[in-house]
Amino acid sequence: MSEPQNPSQPEPAEAMPPPAREPVFNLPPIVLAVIVICAVVYLIENYLLTPAQDNAFVSNFAFIPVLYTGQYGFDWFLFTRPFTYAFMHGGFAHIAINMVWLAAFGSPLANRLGALRFALFFAATGLASVALFWAMHPYGEAPLVGASGAISGMMGAAARFGFRTDRLAGKAGFAGPVLPISIVLRLRGVVIFLAVWMIINLATGLLGFAPGVDGQVAWEAHIGGFVAGFFGLRWFDRGWQAPEWETSERT
Repeated sequence: MSEPQNPSQPEPAEAMPPPAREPVFNLPPIVLAVIVICAVVYLIENYLLTPAQDNAFVSNFAFIPVLYTGQYGFDWFLFTRPFTYAFMHGGFAHIAINMVWLAAFGSPLANRLGALRFALFFAATGLASVALFWAMHPYGEAPLVGASGAISGMMGAAARFGFRTDRLAGKAGFAGPVLPISIVLRLRGVVIFLAVWMIINLATGLLGFAPGVDGQVAWEAHIGGFVAGFFGLRWFDRGWQAPEWETSERT
């Protein structure tokens, strides 16, 4: 027999689930994969390879402009260097700065594009970076390494959204359709960003100085990636609705 409940005793409150906590690092898997690959390559170069092995590694996987002039013959790495160079970095400060910017600009873009389109965007903007760098320094012998060209492409893509973000469901992603260039160039915040970004890149590149980064800054590669991301984003954006903008905007 159960005892009658004392009316003076409060009814037990229903168990409430603990409030959900957002993770400190909420990176899309594809962005996290790029960061991990860059980190592994950096650790291998600096802690596992001998100096001779590292020289061979750099010559096979970094982008070296003079190798594309034809005077050194043919090897199969000519097809892969324009892509593998982006996963290599020249020092701790170099990789640390690039990975922070990759997380900041790559995460919302990856959420917007999806893993496959983001990977293609990364490859295309990285390729555009070395294309402009080679066009300006075809006989350069210094290896070009780093993901900053592709990351600059992500910054160019961010400008095409007017830096609008959508944080629904705890995910950061660029919101709305890709803005036409005629509208983007009327937004004060975007114009200021473009001007400041260009000035910083030209200053660090032409003066040859960047805090914590050894060697020359490849500003040409940054501009190549940025231009490709700015003008080519629509080819990768699955949410593009051209008819809406073409019918509402006349330039």
